[in-house]
Amino acid sequence: MIDVRPSPISGTWYPGDPETLAQSIDHYLNDIVITPLLGELKGVIVPHAGHRYSGQVAAHAFRYLEGLTPEVVAVISPLHHPHLGQVLTTGHDAYGTPLGNVPVDHALLQRFEAELNENGGIEVSYVRNDGEHSLEIELPFLQRVLPQPFRLLPLMLRDQSRPTVEAVGHALGKVLIDQSAILVASSDLSHFYPQPMAQRLDAEVLSRIEAYDPSGVLSAEEEGLGFACGRAA
Repeated sequence: MIDVRPSPISGTWYPGDPETLAQSIDHYLNDIVITPLLGELKGVIVPHAGHRYSGQVAAHAFRYLEGLTPEVVAVISPLHHPHLGQVLTTGHDAYGTPLGNVPVDHALLQRFEAELNENGGIEVSYVRNDGEHSLEIELPFLQRVLPQPFRLLPLMLRDQSRPTVEAVGHALGKVLIDQSAILVASSDLSHFYPQPMAQRLDAEVLSRIEAYDPSGVLSAEEEGLGFACGRAA
């Protein structure tokens, strides 16, 4: 029998009824008009609040994945809970949502773990029955927009320091280069600031993302110029 991680947020962060959840996500997606992208899509950045708060924003990114057929989706998120370890993943065989189970690619995960340990000196920690929302919250959208089943590479970064982020990035590049894969970076932007300040902070982070400046994204918070909850993703 497959060992499925039970969802701790179904019915609260998003609808727990399969039909209601599917209709809700489709409603968000159908409200979006996208413009064609140049080049090949490799990944998206999406927020991780409850669907009622962030679903419409997330739909702008996920709409671009409609019709794609990756074999693997790597979801990289922060970790909001006090588990031990720098980089964590699930100890279960699959994530469960009302729309079905998403299998974890343990073979690819083992390759990532070996690469991260060899070149970064970092061990991957396994956690069971975790309460982390920022990774799971993206899965129902993926289940609706991707027409074929996919395997999941789930990574949660408790340590968002520069050395850890660089090591994770290099390890991901090594193991995904020969895969049909999409990256999903789970990150909110500023939290709880007055609107004018939030817009300034968010604009700074977004400008550094658009400039493909990962070092600048990490340093924005250190400099007090920006904030991203999942900046390491």
